[in-house]
Amino acid sequence: SYHEALMYLLGLDKNALQSIGVGPSATPQKDKDGKEIKEKTEVDDIIEKIYANMSACHMKNGNWQRVLDTAQKALDKNENNYKVQFRKAKALGEQGYIEKAVKILEDIKGKNPSDAAIYDAELSRLRVIDNERDKASKAKLKGFLNREKKSDKTEEVVEDKLVAVQPPPSATIEEVA
Repeated sequence: SYHEALMYLLGLDKNALQSIGVGPSATPQKDKDGKEIKEKTEVDDIIEKIYANMSACHMKNGNWQRVLDTAQKALDKNENNYKVQFRKAKALGEQGYIEKAVKILEDIKGKNPSDAAIYDAELSRLRVIDNERDKASKAKLKGFLNREKKSDKTEEVVEDKLVAVQPPPSATIEEVA
């Protein structure tokens, strides 16, 4: 199971791996800007794949919060994994964070144009959902500023209901017994 594999891999001591030649080198490498590059080990690569697969499984089950959590953990290991970014965006969209999802989808669409059709389909689906929610919100607020005219009528209706609902005169305990 994925959980057992993660427990095993996360428990491995990276310093011990370095001593047997599997881990990263002792001297950190630097990129063009002089920042240290974090080397990926085989363990990091496998952990990323496990989290990516876990997010796919949770996505099939509709467990969107777990999709988001596992996708983020996979992206912590490799931020250039476009499939995981797509899963994260889909999970955000399903949870109602449509603006964040659209931003991620547009970003990966620019970085990975080979799958642009898939990203466009998801973007259009999210925009339709957003438009429906916007219409529902506007329908709730329709006439919000014109409530003064309606308030007089509602008070009359409320008064009629109060008169009809008035309890009968109170009876004493002796009369009831």
